[in-house]
Amino acid sequence: MSDFTGLPCSTAAADIPLPGSATRVSGWLCVEQPGAWGRDVIGDAVLGEELTAELSARTAAARVRPTLIRRPGRGEFTGVRTVLLVSTRPDGSWCERLSITDPKQLLDIDLHLLNGPAPGIGAAVRGPLTLVCAHGKRDQCCARLGRPIAARLAAEYPELVWECSHTGGHRFAPAMVILPSGLTYGRVDGESAMRAVDSALRNAVSLDGFRGRSCSSPVEQVAEIAVRQRIPADLDQLTATEVTDVIPGRDPATAAGAARVTHSDGRRWLVTARSIGYPPRQASCGADPKPAKAIVADEVRAIE
Repeated sequence: MSDFTGLPCSTAAADIPLPGSATRVSGWLCVEQPGAWGRDVIGDAVLGEELTAELSARTAAARVRPTLIRRPGRGEFTGVRTVLLVSTRPDGSWCERLSITDPKQLLDIDLHLLNGPAPGIGAAVRGPLTLVCAHGKRDQCCARLGRPIAARLAAEYPELVWECSHTGGHRFAPAMVILPSGLTYGRVDGESAMRAVDSALRNAVSLDGFRGRSCSSPVEQVAEIAVRQRIPADLDQLTATEVTDVIPGRDPATAAGAARVTHSDGRRWLVTARSIGYPPRQASCGADPKPAKAIVADEVRAIE
């Protein structure tokens, strides 16, 4: 058994495949919070004690992920906070931007609206926004590795880049998410991060470090990536849908599932996936080791 004791979590996880590892999130409430963050986005009451419990209950009820954001470099805070409302879905993702001067104004937003079409309560954001995890209180790898990536991207795209709180998957740091599409990346360096953003601006998908779309299940993420590795396709040309059909001849001990991937031109593929186990290692810096696993594509078959 390998010994991962003392290693940063991102080093200990270097052999675990990235596809299928994107945290599943379809609704995002991103709130600008300059300065230091606590370990938990809402639990540490960085937005104020009175607001914390109510906002936590509302985001949980609406199945919305609360996320703290700040501009790289931590410039002077003017008192006006940017709020991003984001809905990530296979078709029809959207992002709206509004400004508040008091965090209590967040309670005026019906978060259930993020489960439907764009409500028009904020200005529509047309271009892709990039969130780079730099949440040092949550994991050291995210801050140490994420901040330089955010700075590099911000130098090229100053209006499109934010540092953000935990996005899921410390061990895949540097980690970033491109919204509203939910394209999730890990182990990026400066060049691969730039390619990902540049591709998103062209409605394309860079596969370098691509973990999957946050609106998809792990099996769907793996299936979409497996097909993208075989054919060129724009962002909105592929749709992956997990299927429950029993695939004959598959080992139930390792079978992870299957997904049907459909191209907008009518082509279809059935992708079966299996689970692979890995020796225990820490999922976050300082955490106790625990078994790890990944889902990988087993077979990609064109459907007539």
